[in-house]
Amino acid sequence: MREIAVVGGGPAGAMCGERLARAGYDVTIYDEHLAWEKPCGGGLTHKAIQAYPFLLSGPHPKKLIRTVELISSKGHRAHLDLEQPIVIYARTVLNGLLLERAEAAGCRVIRSRVNHIDADGARAILAVGDARVEADFVVIAAGARNSLLPSTRPLARSDLEMTLGYFVPAQAEGIRVKFLRRFEGYLWSFPRCDHLSVGICGSMARHTSQELRRHLHAFMAEEKISRDGATFYSHVLPSPQRQTLSSRRVVGRNWALVGDAAAWVDPITGEGLYYALRSGDLLAEAMIAGKAAEYPARVRKAFSADLEFATRIARRFYRGRFLGGAVATRMIQFIERSPTFRALMADVFGGAQDYCSLKRRLWAQCGTTLTEVVGSLVKSQPSLSKSAPAAGTENIP
Repeated sequence: MREIAVVGGGPAGAMCGERLARAGYDVTIYDEHLAWEKPCGGGLTHKAIQAYPFLLSGPHPKKLIRTVELISSKGHRAHLDLEQPIVIYARTVLNGLLLERAEAAGCRVIRSRVNHIDADGARAILAVGDARVEADFVVIAAGARNSLLPSTRPLARSDLEMTLGYFVPAQAEGIRVKFLRRFEGYLWSFPRCDHLSVGICGSMARHTSQELRRHLHAFMAEEKISRDGATFYSHVLPSPQRQTLSSRRVVGRNWALVGDAAAWVDPITGEGLYYALRSGDLLAEAMIAGKAAEYPARVRKAFSADLEFATRIARRFYRGRFLGGAVATRMIQFIERSPTFRALMADVFGGAQDYCSLKRRLWAQCGTTLTEVVGSLVKSQPSLSKSAPAAGTENIP
């Protein structure tokens, strides 16, 4: 029986460990925190629930969200009604659930820090606390900033984004997302079962923590979200460049990277949970087949080609211009005025629409979308001639 060490007990590590243990491997998961509360994230889109239905059907506390409100830098607002809900967990609950499943499958779960990995020999050697542990293969699921393997390059600042925000003792039923002018990131309010996660994410290479905090406080004031009794947090996540996704080495003779450690995060929406779960699953699948070297090809077929395509449009989305205005502003105005475009964007935010086929769908629906937008503007003209411009119309040519 092959001995497997998994470094990191988050979604990617726990999923990989569970799959391998069920296949008869001797698996040990090492994590210094175990089920810890990660402040950002916790949202599972339709593709994640479709792949792992137990995340929706299980008894663990979760919040089902069916509405998303998008806010432009100029204050235009649009609502999306999701056909399939976004399922939001507190991360301590989600991580705990996945670790429970791994233990039930036969994994040993040890609360300890791995300080170094030597993968140069036939077997990997891990420095675990003051001890040295050997394994036939090591799965590295230790997050975006780990530098456990000297042979793998840590992610650069250009491949990282900073998140900071608050746990707010309040309740809500919908997600709110705000975009800022010439800002590579966004603000959010995510409702969880017993609090709101309110925060901001932005490129570490282009934005400072002081800038992020200033924008966040302004957003909370505008949305009347009080900081009284709130708990502050910060975290670093991947936000990969195209060359990183296409060239980063993620597997060796006796090791592999999964989840955030491999930089598999959507560079536009910041979604990472699905890719963490799926990468852990795909690595286990390749190892069980005795073909660990095929892991990158399996990932590419499943999702990394789509993420690479997303990196090509991410900067244009956040900083580009369309019809004389910011892309995000025009998107929100089109959502307000076109049911066809609104349905498309609901699929994007809900996780049912991939990026590779998005352009084709946009072009196929372009005529209908423009007809609906123009028709909406014409209907609003009588009121516009008698009063001030309606919100969302004054900047549409």
